[in-house]
Amino acid sequence: MSDTSEDDNEISFPVKFLGRVEVLRPGGLQILSEAVQSLQTPDGSSTEKAAKKSKVSLFVSRSGIDILEHKSKFMLYTCPVTMISFCGVLPSAPKVFGFVAKHPVADTHHCYLFQSKTFSHVLVSIIGDVFRASKNERSVRGGQDLIVEALRHKNKVLQRENAELKKRLAQYIA
Repeated sequence: MSDTSEDDNEISFPVKFLGRVEVLRPGGLQILSEAVQSLQTPDGSSTEKAAKKSKVSLFVSRSGIDILEHKSKFMLYTCPVTMISFCGVLPSAPKVFGFVAKHPVADTHHCYLFQSKTFSHVLVSIIGDVFRASKNERSVRGGQDLIVEALRHKNKVLQRENAELKKRLAQYIA
């Protein structure tokens, strides 16, 4: 777990990404259980399984959740907070948690599933807090353009990654 600077208001967690499953309803523990079962069936046609439970960095901020592949920092998914309808820990497997988000264009919902040895309950709590804070902030401000906010967030992540890569390159050259 790593905190970023205070002005970013974002936190990241290393977790294992189990996959993304299209679901019929926007939330509930039953949906979470069904999504996990769908990942375990070999014929899940509406399922996008992660290869061997890939390690990802889960970035949580007031604007949303970004899922980045750990080694390449490739953005797998980004979910604005306003699209998230449910988040929970699987009761039968406390290390497994997930959230349901509406697709920004299609009228579908997807359940994103993760595994964490120690952070599952913490992450679910943080995502809930972020959702409440975002809802309060939108009502106070009158709402902001989500696309602009998502781009600002991605820009910060990429700037941070660029600085890190420059530092590595300088060390490699030296």
